[in-house]
Amino acid sequence: MPHVLLIEDDASVRDGMELVLRRHGYGVDTAATGEQALALLAGDRGAQVELAVLDLMLPGMDGFEVCRRIRARSATLPVIMLTARGDDADIVTGLEAGADDYVVKPVTAPVLEARIRAALRRAEPSARTREADPDLAGLVIDRAGLTVTKNGALVPLPPTELRLLLELSASPGRVFTREQLLESIWDHTFLGDSRLVDAAVARLRSKLEDLPAKPRYVQTVRGFGYRFGPL
Repeated sequence: MPHVLLIEDDASVRDGMELVLRRHGYGVDTAATGEQALALLAGDRGAQVELAVLDLMLPGMDGFEVCRRIRARSATLPVIMLTARGDDADIVTGLEAGADDYVVKPVTAPVLEARIRAALRRAEPSARTREADPDLAGLVIDRAGLTVTKNGALVPLPPTELRLLLELSASPGRVFTREQLLESIWDHTFLGDSRLVDAAVARLRSKLEDLPAKPRYVQTVRGFGYRFGPL
């Protein structure tokens, strides 16, 4: 049974979402503040949490800072952020802080549950991890071990960024459109948002590239999308 940490300060929204998730078979812990959530993750129950649903507008420590601290603690825990507005600045800031996906409130139960299922699938090893990549100018992608090293140093990557790298590097030189990446990485066959792709690419470049503004590995093909290499 997947276990979800729901971080939401509005008691009525929190209780409603908890009820929906439990009806779909999820284990649920809740927190009304970011401080409570981080304390829970640091304790014994934190080991059970497989995904966090995080409201951005929290009292005290806001959701952006909570997301950054979750990412500093764990590169692998999927985070879906909730925003009361479809505000571009909030969405982009949340994605840059390390969120894997977002939904705008009010959110229907089927949409939330679909996004959670997709995020949990991204956190699982894929069949493509059986392949092996050579050393690519200092970048080593171990598909069997699901690890990435750069010049011998481990590069921790959240599931979304790791899957994005695996997808692009499996076909060096091939151009992937944002729509193709949304469908293959995020399972977004509806209401796709290219900001998810662009933010994940930016985070990936910040960790892999010597000069993120002049990417060597994850390159932009203007007007089309992204490709891996050529180096």
